[in-house]
Amino acid sequence: MKSQEESRRNPAVIKNLSRFIVQLGRLEKHPFVFGKAGPLTPGEIHTIEAIGPEGGVFMSEVAHRLAITKGAVTQMILRLEEKNLVRRTPNPADSRSTLVSLTAAGLEAYRAHEAMHLNFIRDLSSQLDEREIEIFDKCLEKLCRHLTTE
Repeated sequence: MKSQEESRRNPAVIKNLSRFIVQLGRLEKHPFVFGKAGPLTPGEIHTIEAIGPEGGVFMSEVAHRLAITKGAVTQMILRLEEKNLVRRTPNPADSRSTLVSLTAAGLEAYRAHEAMHLNFIRDLSSQLDEREIEIFDKCLEKLCRHLTTE
C-alpha cells in the first residue's frame, strides 16, 4: 500500500515527466544552427557527434554509438555529405568497409554543438547546488537505464 506522501507526490512526478517528454519531442523536431553548417536537425548533429573529431570511424561503429541501424546511418550520412559536413572513404585495410570523417565544416558544427552543451550545463549548474547536481545526475542515469530496458 502506498503512503499518503507517495500518493500526493506521484501526480506531480507524472506531470513533470510528461512535460519533459513532450519538450524533448519538440526539441527533436526543431533544427538548430551550428556555426556555418546552418540549421541541423538533432539527428544530424548527433550523428556528427557520434563520428567525433578523430574521424576515420566505421559506419557500423556510428550505428552502434547512436543505437540505430546501419541503414539509418547510411541515410543520415548521405544527408550530411550533401551538406559537405562528412566524407566517406574506403577502409584502406579492407575495401568492403567504409570510414566516415568530419569535414572542416562538420568539425565546426561539432565544436558549436559541444559549446551549446557546455553552456546548457553551466546555466543549469548555476540554478542547482552541488548536492542537487549529484541527485539530478543520478536520476538521469537511472531514467536512461530504465528507458533502455523498456
